[in-house]
Amino acid sequence: MAERQERTAPDAVLTRIGQVVMLHHAGDREEARRRLLDLWAELGEHGEPLHRCTLAHYLADTQDDPSDELAWDLRALSAADEAAGAEGLRGFYPSLHLNLAADYVKLGRTEAARTHLRRARGAAAALGDDGYGDGVRAAISRLELRLGEDDTPDGDSWGPPRQRPN
Repeated sequence: MAERQERTAPDAVLTRIGQVVMLHHAGDREEARRRLLDLWAELGEHGEPLHRCTLAHYLADTQDDPSDELAWDLRALSAADEAAGAEGLRGFYPSLHLNLAADYVKLGRTEAARTHLRRARGAAAALGDDGYGDGVRAAISRLELRLGEDDTPDGDSWGPPRQRPN
């Protein structure tokens, strides 16, 4: 019975991350970044891969410098790779690769962007037929169109949604 409760109990770390993400979405980017960095320090480099992946994924959104955003998105991908085979993280890969593609576009590294965009498209089969999956697939398509047209996406309208897949 206790084992069953552990499996159904909410994950306190993911709940805390979600609370900070709501703060960020409410417009307090600096405070969100500070709190997410505090959580990162608490988890450490060897914390649970799901937690590190989720945290780094959202920390990327709070960065001002595209190089810093790329570094956090790479940390998120690395943590997901550590948990390879974990069914729950398969749905992260399309968004992780899409975010990396967007980062590389911002840095003017078009070929690296295309590589991650292809990986995002290839991983999209793991997405559900729901709002999240539809949003990620649409963002992949928008970035593909932009890169195919003129290689110079402008603004953030082509970027992926940043929310945790169900």
